[in-house]
Amino acid sequence: MAFLEVHFWSDALNLASSAYVLMPQAKVNAREREIPVLYLLHGYSDDHSIWMRRTAIERHIEMLAPNFAVIMPAIDHSWYTDMKHGNRYWTYLSEDLPQIMSSLFPLSEKREDTFVAGLSMGGYGALKLALNQPERFLACASFSGACDMGIQMNGLDLNDDFSREITDIFGTSSEFKGSENDLFHQAGQIAHSKTIPNIYMACGTKDFLYQGNLNFLEHLKKLQIPVKWEATPGRGHTWDYWDEQIQVALKWFTALRLKAKE
Repeated sequence: MAFLEVHFWSDALNLASSAYVLMPQAKVNAREREIPVLYLLHGYSDDHSIWMRRTAIERHIEMLAPNFAVIMPAIDHSWYTDMKHGNRYWTYLSEDLPQIMSSLFPLSEKREDTFVAGLSMGGYGALKLALNQPERFLACASFSGACDMGIQMNGLDLNDDFSREITDIFGTSSEFKGSENDLFHQAGQIAHSKTIPNIYMACGTKDFLYQGNLNFLEHLKKLQIPVKWEATPGRGHTWDYWDEQIQVALKWFTALRLKAKE
């Protein structure tokens, strides 16, 4: 397994960006573009380096998904959006980044080879990416994800720094509701589609985002969208939990991929 730090220009952001990449070293025919890929997203207070620093992701990949490439981008405090007042991180994540990575590495572009996962803000980003582009992703995983941003939008206090930042990112509550940033809306958009991503959600019962996970889980059930759910008793918003959960997700991704190729 090769570990690379990649620096490149992004047209979507109009600036230089960076990503950590794990790449299998087995011999690959570049013309066949056969390497499956996992986009692994960071949380609100972190950057592209955090999964390598706080978990054993490289060892987990080698043991559980040894032929996978892992792309870990830097997304700032953007919430994976084209910000109302800021940069176009949604366009970067959903369009620019995959094009750039595919130009550099022989990554598969097949749906059965493409996955996304993330924690907290990154869990929101993973769900958003898969729900907005179900034709591209076989599966997504959210660990302690910020699944119900409507809770945040309804409680904004513009005297608060976080609330002002959220408004700069998403706009007003009315602008957020029904937009591509609204997971509840996007789930409804694909509920009757023939192509629905496989969804895994996990959250500890002591996590401050647990209720939001329950809200979104109930919404998916009402829409009859299948979801694999784990509510872990007593666990909170911690790296030891996410290190465990990425292993669960990798095993699941590998099994789904094998089944899809049968």
